[in-house]
Amino acid sequence: MSGTLNKVMLIGHLGDEVKMHYFDDKNCVGRFPLATNETYTNKTTNERVTNTEWHNIVVRNKAAEICEKYLTKGDKVYIEGRIKTRKWTDDKGMERYSTEIQCTDFTFLSNKNEQQQGQPPVVKESSEPQQSSPNTVNIEDEDDLPF
Repeated sequence: MSGTLNKVMLIGHLGDEVKMHYFDDKNCVGRFPLATNETYTNKTTNERVTNTEWHNIVVRNKAAEICEKYLTKGDKVYIEGRIKTRKWTDDKGMERYSTEIQCTDFTFLSNKNEQQQGQPPVVKESSEPQQSSPNTVNIEDEDDLPF
């Protein structure tokens, strides 16, 4: 393999609501923190220890609008994307760095009453053909029902 790979897959809980930023040309960006947990038992104290890692998630345009509509703090979500580090200058003139996950694919995992009535879509923002997930129903297959 001669290329490189920058791919991240996370399952975690939202730490806050999706914050939206709209631009003049009708594009938008949504940002939210995602918490992932690692739990283990300390062998010396037999105590259960949980470490939480926070990730800054960035979604764009239609995907951001869908996240804003359906996701709330505490919801469980699967995120797929790539790591991107941004360099910026703060108010004091200091150079700062921020590492984010640029989301390209996501699936909502929380079970909510309103999601049962109208399932939110599984979104994939790539040019690849979309693969069926276990929760996807193919309408063409309904004619083959045995009853």
